[in-house]
Amino acid sequence: MAGNSVWNSVLFSPVYTNEKKLSSELRGKTILLTGASSGIGEQLAYQLAGCSVHMILVARREEELEQVKKEVEKETAQASIYPADLRNKGEREELLAYLHALPDGLDIIVSNAGHSILRPISDSLNRYYDFTRTVDINYLAPVHLLLSLIPLLERKHGHIINISTINVLLLPVPYGAAYQASKSAFDAWLRSAAPELRAKGIAVTSIYLPLVHTPMIQPTSAYQNVPALSADHAADLIRRALYTKKKKLRPWWLPFAEWASLFGRRFLEYAMERVVRKKEKKQ
Repeated sequence: MAGNSVWNSVLFSPVYTNEKKLSSELRGKTILLTGASSGIGEQLAYQLAGCSVHMILVARREEELEQVKKEVEKETAQASIYPADLRNKGEREELLAYLHALPDGLDIIVSNAGHSILRPISDSLNRYYDFTRTVDINYLAPVHLLLSLIPLLERKHGHIINISTINVLLLPVPYGAAYQASKSAFDAWLRSAAPELRAKGIAVTSIYLPLVHTPMIQPTSAYQNVPALSADHAADLIRRALYTKKKKLRPWWLPFAEWASLFGRRFLEYAMERVVRKKEKKQ
């Protein structure tokens, strides 16, 4: 674990946040935050609790959302909760009706809800639902929400922040087919739509995160002893994006990894095949 601490300090630069700019930017605004009951979403809600902002916290688990709301409202922010399973089209439509009825409209969307699966194809032959549920939450849900909410954001010159992953910019790796395909789909959709959205006065930010220590990765033992960002650190990045409105945030080393994925593709694909073959033989 000490080794991981050293690597974390090298790979993940500290984030400086101008608290005055953040508070000024958010004063009186309404933020929709999905995936708010744990992990990055929960930490972001706590970090924004000192701002004069109204947060609409969305996740499946009502009890956990109530606890987040309770903690947030110990400070300045106001919080409303909306329990919903965003994989369910009907529940998304009910959430959208609620959002369109907001008296003060909507200023910011932080699209954070997601689901990760790390599983070999050989173990997925009878698990087609692994792919449908990741597509539903990682791609179809944010597309559905944004298509409906773009007019609200246009009226307020709003801001969309997508919490993406570095995987969508790199060579796909084994065992992550369901997750990588669904996250890549929404990343491509948003990058395609972004010029049109910016022309309407809507800022668009994509934050490309490496592995983050959240409850979502707990079932995967392979993730436990590798360098990873903390949920607090990830929330810091989002807070900075809220007032800088940069188009893209990513680790400092990601451009080098992208270059390697492009020009070292044949070697990397060969190396990955070798690793998979060795693993298969051991089983």
